[in-house]
Amino acid sequence: MSGSAHALFGMRYPEVAEAIAGADRSVAIIPAGSVEAHGPHLPLGTDTLISTAVAERAAAALATRGYLAVHYPPLHYGVTDWAEGFAGTTSIGAEVIGPLVLQACLSAHRLGFDHVVLTNAHLEPGHIQTLRAVAKDYEAQTGTALLFVDKTRRKQAQKLTAEFRSGSCHAGQYETSLILAIRPDLVDTAAADALPSLELPLHEKIAAGAKNFAECGLEQAYCGAPAKATAQEGESSLTILAQMVVDAVEAASLQD
Repeated sequence: MSGSAHALFGMRYPEVAEAIAGADRSVAIIPAGSVEAHGPHLPLGTDTLISTAVAERAAAALATRGYLAVHYPPLHYGVTDWAEGFAGTTSIGAEVIGPLVLQACLSAHRLGFDHVVLTNAHLEPGHIQTLRAVAKDYEAQTGTALLFVDKTRRKQAQKLTAEFRSGSCHAGQYETSLILAIRPDLVDTAAADALPSLELPLHEKIAAGAKNFAECGLEQAYCGAPAKATAQEGESSLTILAQMVVDAVEAASLQD
């Protein structure tokens, strides 16, 4: 049983139809993203870069397990109200993002993919709530589960780094390490090295009623320890994140 991995963006439509028709097991992986400030050292597209890299690596891993795995172009925008006030941040309301993501997932389902996966690295509460609602609507309309690997769930979070689990991880060691592994040319390492560690557990701030980065004390749109980031840690995290997707797909396939 042979598998293959493809980027939908570069395929021609006859290739897509032929690949799906000839596949024993098929998966579409759709990356969700955001355009949001990530400290003075990381690009605004950090979340999209991570989500896309996870989709690509997961597709490659699934191909070795006999799946046709097609990763879609990323949906670059998200609900990003928390970083309002930082230049370049672009927030799109849930009333737009939700239907957009849902329609992309439903389109993949109509093409005939056995499973549709949603990858995401943007953890703003309103964005996560939007994607959870998408998953619920998708299942209601298709009768099948949208495989949304939600890292904010304890079961998934415990697989990741100590900084991620602490909640003090926006543009910190965890995310800076990932971008060093994915696109090191987009990291201002001098700026990262100059940033002091900033321990601000966001989940506690949110529970206390904070509604944006300013209210949480993220004056430069970061918390955590960017100066401690390494590409090696980023590679390790990418491997874990991709495996989460593989595990979700394999578990769903066992239920088919």
